[in-house]
Amino acid sequence: MEIPPQTTFQIDATDQKILAFLVKDARMPFLEIARECGVSGAAIHQRVKKMESCGVITGSRLLVKPQALGLDVCAFIGVNLSSANKYPQVIEALKKIPEVVECHFITGEHSLLLKIYCFTHDHLMKVLIETIQHIPGIEKTETWLSLDQAIERQIWVKDYAYDLKPKSKSLKK
Repeated sequence: MEIPPQTTFQIDATDQKILAFLVKDARMPFLEIARECGVSGAAIHQRVKKMESCGVITGSRLLVKPQALGLDVCAFIGVNLSSANKYPQVIEALKKIPEVVECHFITGEHSLLLKIYCFTHDHLMKVLIETIQHIPGIEKTETWLSLDQAIERQIWVKDYAYDLKPKSKSLKK
């Protein structure tokens, strides 16, 4: 398992504004962000490139609603491993299953938590029985069906440093 290197990159108020705009709309033109931030388009481009190189921004992507493709069943699967040293092999096998869209190594009763999308309940059963439960190192699974996704959003971008200390307000105009 590869752990990303720690970065010492300090995000300032302008970087936070840039991130907030890009989280809301990754296609927002840099010139429009520049106008909102009061800096040049080149400055926005440089800052975004710097945040990408430091690992603050890890990419951008187009989101497709699964139901638009007929993927009407969303399930979460708790996976127990036969032993912790099977983790790398199990992860490599799970990466080959297109229905698996997320995999988290977690604490608690299960070792892994998977999020998968399937067309039907029969499709889900087939994925469970014929693929996931056949992976060497997987000892047991437990499945939960999602009935509704009440919240779906990207991480918020906020000025945390200033929120941790009291803000002083100036009365001067």
